[in-house]
Amino acid sequence: MAPEDDSGATALAVVHRPHACAAPYGRMCSMPSPEKTMPQHDEPQVSPTQRDEIAAAGSELIGGPLGRWARVGGSRLTPVRVVALVAIGMFALGMVQKIPCYDWAWFRGTSSQYTHACYSDIPHLFLGRGFADGLVPYFDRLNGDMEYLEYPVLTGLFMQVAAWLTPSGGSIQHREQIYWMVNAGMLMICAAIIAVCVARTHRRRPWDGLLVALAPAFALTATINWDLLAVALTAAAMLMWSRGRALAFGILIGLATAAKLYPVLLLGPLLVLCWRAGRYREYGTALLGAAGAWLVVNLPVMLAAPEGWKKFYTFSQERQVDFGSFWLIITQRTGESIEVDTVNTYATVLMLLACAGIAGLALTAPRRPRFAQLAFLVVAAFVLTNKVYSPQYVLWLIPLAALARPRWRDFLIWQACEVMYFLGIWMYLAYTTSGDKHQGLPPEGYQLAIALHLLGTLYLCAVVVRDALMPERDVVRQDGSDDPSGGVLDGSPDVFVLGQAAHPPRHAAHAVEGPRVEWGTTGSAAH
Repeated sequence: MAPEDDSGATALAVVHRPHACAAPYGRMCSMPSPEKTMPQHDEPQVSPTQRDEIAAAGSELIGGPLGRWARVGGSRLTPVRVVALVAIGMFALGMVQKIPCYDWAWFRGTSSQYTHACYSDIPHLFLGRGFADGLVPYFDRLNGDMEYLEYPVLTGLFMQVAAWLTPSGGSIQHREQIYWMVNAGMLMICAAIIAVCVARTHRRRPWDGLLVALAPAFALTATINWDLLAVALTAAAMLMWSRGRALAFGILIGLATAAKLYPVLLLGPLLVLCWRAGRYREYGTALLGAAGAWLVVNLPVMLAAPEGWKKFYTFSQERQVDFGSFWLIITQRTGESIEVDTVNTYATVLMLLACAGIAGLALTAPRRPRFAQLAFLVVAAFVLTNKVYSPQYVLWLIPLAALARPRWRDFLIWQACEVMYFLGIWMYLAYTTSGDKHQGLPPEGYQLAIALHLLGTLYLCAVVVRDALMPERDVVRQDGSDDPSGGVLDGSPDVFVLGQAAHPPRHAAHAVEGPRVEWGTTGSAAH
């Protein structure tokens, strides 16, 4: 009998007779037929309203859960199109939330943009980083405390393109408003790309894209900075890998890393998964593509303007303990500062330990974890151990969380914590900039907001790890899928495993005679 998911919906599985091969789970046996190992993409879509109690309850607003005899696919509003439209609509609501700042708060006093929780770096850096004066990023030295633009090259190009599209006439306030609007329009395209890519990565689960489209933290933080460019390239890379296009994945990851540093972290868990599955050639192709794309973008600036090019990297190293990190809680509670070099060392050690744990999970789990699960864990580890957590960094995790744990309850718990942090940081900044009035959140309150962010992220990490150790709890795999985002890993047999992966897991144990459940389509794992 097939197990049930958390909502009680019976999971689909393939039931068949035992095979002659009885090798331990994860060891090589006789190669099964292609029909059994190849992922099946022509099966019906998974309806979240039939498998998720939160989705079912929320669907009452639009008519209730999908009926048993409902006709699916007869409308031009396909799931992917619906997800894209919802993402654009939520992005627009996020822009509306910034209206108090757009109208006056960005330009009339410091603390008002914090009390209205509508701060954005974009209009301020238009003037502060020389775009209003026609300076060329990385090549022209800036006036002020920052000598050169402190962003990666591809993000700098994005910022420069928006500056080119901003009229040169009028007051500086008007130009800053137009610059923000131009950037918002470009970032809206990125938001739609992210939602569509997530909706298409798991072929049978397009509605999981609504987790991204409806994420409140996504709408609130989308126009604070330029992070959506790197997030869009990373989401497109995940889609390409799910389609077995290793070179395209590598190129997109290289471009994403040229826009923000965190996407390169995905190459780590992918290496371990490809090692376990013996997919060395595909990983090598992806790695070469990533290195080549990154060099194509960076090398011209690196050679022509080395001082400006390296500013991003030196700034990251020299940056003090800053907002949102548990390091800030330590310094505020103890009243003692921590040297930058010390924080960098400790943060690096903690990150390496987390990566070692993720690698151990990948090689010892009873069934090879899904790529999206480990991708989420490694980026979350970076966020948790880093010395700074800007509120827009949540954008890095949202698409990966939707693929790793597409469960509305857990996703909304995490999002509630992130929204509380979003409000907490602005109220804390209002407190520190309002002088003797102290309007806002005192340090103790802000520390609580940081703790909520950390606990929410740790909670989501915990359920993802649980799913990896207990695959029967993974909602993506309860319909018989293996790794819809895994590309060449999907359905591949294991060639190298450690620890408990060499022994049959609880859900794979079966009698010598009689039918059994095959979880997914992994080759040797089914024997």
